[in-house]
Amino acid sequence: MIVLGRIVAPFGVQGWVHLHPFGDDPASWRRMSRWWLGSDPEGDDWRPLDLLGLKPHGDGWVAGFYGIADRVGAESLKGLYLGAPREDLPRPDEGEYYWADLIGLAVVNEQGETLGRVDSLIETGANDVLVVMDGEQKRLLPFIDQVVKSVDAAAGCIHVDWGSDW
Repeated sequence: MIVLGRIVAPFGVQGWVHLHPFGDDPASWRRMSRWWLGSDPEGDDWRPLDLLGLKPHGDGWVAGFYGIADRVGAESLKGLYLGAPREDLPRPDEGEYYWADLIGLAVVNEQGETLGRVDSLIETGANDVLVVMDGEQKRLLPFIDQVVKSVDAAAGCIHVDWGSDW
């Protein structure tokens, strides 16, 4: 299961919810008629819900599901993660990646030094940030073109312009 975001709050009185997407293209999720909700991203309690609608609202997104018709139903979804099996996901465009595809990749700088492996990502207002762990050492690398030179998921490696002493 690939985690796409989280439900943060009810929206209105007709069962819709506010979403916090973990990525920058939730509009593409409209192509998935069925979404999966679960309380633990690593757990096995995922349950399917059919998508009624998805639309931008302010600087965020709201979604509705068949069978969730009122605020009480929407409140019961608060805090749940939303995801989908990999085979149901839209293919990312060239140069785009699902966060789940980056977790665990080795990070190697231009001098050939391994800086560690991607442990997680952080979403910030400006750009996403790779959390790279090398034992107990943590590095935070901005996921921007000036730093990330290439991603080779098949080879399990991200090449970066980043010094080992930074």
